[in-house]
Amino acid sequence: MTSLAAIRSSNSSFFRSALLTSSGLAADALTAVFVGGTSGIGEGMALTYAQHTEGKSNIVIVGRNRAAAERIFASMPGPSPGEAKVARDFVQCDVAIMKNVQSATQEILARYPKINFLILSPGTVTLSGRDATSEGIDKKLALHYYARWKFTQDLLPALKSAVDKGQKAAVMSVLSAGQGGKVDLQDLGLEKGYSLSAVAKAASTYNDMMMESFAEQAPNIAFIHAYPGFVRTPIVASSSTPSLRIVSSILMPLLSPLSISPLDCGEYMWHAIASTATKPGAWRTGKRGENIGKKGYFVDTEGRKEVWKHTEEVVTRAVTIGDSPTI
Repeated sequence: MTSLAAIRSSNSSFFRSALLTSSGLAADALTAVFVGGTSGIGEGMALTYAQHTEGKSNIVIVGRNRAAAERIFASMPGPSPGEAKVARDFVQCDVAIMKNVQSATQEILARYPKINFLILSPGTVTLSGRDATSEGIDKKLALHYYARWKFTQDLLPALKSAVDKGQKAAVMSVLSAGQGGKVDLQDLGLEKGYSLSAVAKAASTYNDMMMESFAEQAPNIAFIHAYPGFVRTPIVASSSTPSLRIVSSILMPLLSPLSISPLDCGEYMWHAIASTATKPGAWRTGKRGENIGKKGYFVDTEGRKEVWKHTEEVVTRAVTIGDSPTI
């Protein structure tokens, strides 16, 4: 197993090389978008990215908590005196609502016609049953799948633009590669057979399908579904389920030796992008950024096409019917 120190060094080399592909102008700087980047794994990946790019890249964080984003930005290195000024942008968005996602992507594209890295890690932990948003989508599925699909779909032109400029482009959905299950083509929205196990397995397999479908549309970009393992994040402590918050306060300190920090996880996830996904296409990676191949894989061509069609219908209906976007 490659040591974390070796991975950190390899990541630094990768980004030094990537920085050479930009002209030094702010408009041509490497640009990374972190959806769900105000805490946890997203924050860890944003901070490690800023460190490895030595403050010479544009960083966009998408989420609900502006104060958290500003705190994260303040801890990042900036360019040296005389170097081109780069951006640190926060885009406020409750990503469980597809209309909000569409507004956010329009805002991002208006500012950044070129994006190198799209990191997707929004999520929630709850013991409650199906919890429909105002758009009729289960909130857990909205965060773990539909919003991620919508961000990728909308921002794909900017990712293709990076490739056109000879730069690296990659999309990573941090969720649960290798933890999927068979898809029920008669209940893709889990409106009938909802359970915590069913939604977890469905979201995992849907992410696999999503990455494969996008890889077919954009054959020069790497699309990665990643499993991060056990990471010390505040997601359980901030759960909407009171019992989970109580259990978290008791168990998390005891389980800490079995987990890794968001920053270490960030290194492993960037290792997947930098050293595992060495060519374009769909990838599935594990908690150390390694290629896991077809482990826990439940994708078939017919199912993938049905899930794509279903997703288009659900997202299109959500953004065209109902109330205006909300923050």
